[in-house]
Amino acid sequence: MVRAKNYFSSFEIALWCSSVALIAGSFLIFDKENYLTLFASFAGVTSLIFNAKGNPFGQFLMIVFSLLYGIISFSFRYYGEMLTYLGMTMPMAVFALISWLKNPYNGNRAEVKVNAIGGKEAALMWMGTAAVTGVFYFVLEYFDTANIVPSTISVTTSFAAVYLTFRRSPYFALAYAANDIVLILLWSLASISDSRYVSVSVCFAAFLANDIYGYFSWEKMKNRQSALTAGGKV
Repeated sequence: MVRAKNYFSSFEIALWCSSVALIAGSFLIFDKENYLTLFASFAGVTSLIFNAKGNPFGQFLMIVFSLLYGIISFSFRYYGEMLTYLGMTMPMAVFALISWLKNPYNGNRAEVKVNAIGGKEAALMWMGTAAVTGVFYFVLEYFDTANIVPSTISVTTSFAAVYLTFRRSPYFALAYAANDIVLILLWSLASISDSRYVSVSVCFAAFLANDIYGYFSWEKMKNRQSALTAGGKV
């Protein structure tokens, strides 16, 4: 069992608390009714702070968030988001959870071993991303998806993010940060029709800050693990 006061740094605790406060505040101002959105936001932002530590529990929370977010997306006809999270992000989070559990760093199940992908694998990943994006565009068009262009771009960034998460690459956090920017735009457009969705935009703004921190945290973790390995301490 991880104790927060020993496990998380003061900055991480402050980041999580400020994110939760921002999400709760926007919910009270703009929504006040859809508690599913509030719960999903809390689950999502909590998953990110654990992901930043390389803790598999973050992937478990991402599975929960993906399920709830898929339901929320369906309510505004963002079928791309619904299909992406229920059909891709959630299943890949399951695979990522298994991958992270199978690859603990030095036997520490609270920290995954950081991995690096080569140029060939990166090229194949982007080819796969392009193929998935193309297929999803026609699927989204068939379902008359609202705001189809940013919805399609969201598929692109989401696929890259979940693949890099599965492969335990620090760049997964940057891919998710790019996805956050797209989602801020998507839900800002949705809030024009219904102001309740402002709280969802604010949620992803909080996610953006956490994902940016997550990248730097993983880079630091990668350097520490490499230094210990090089020093023969592992």
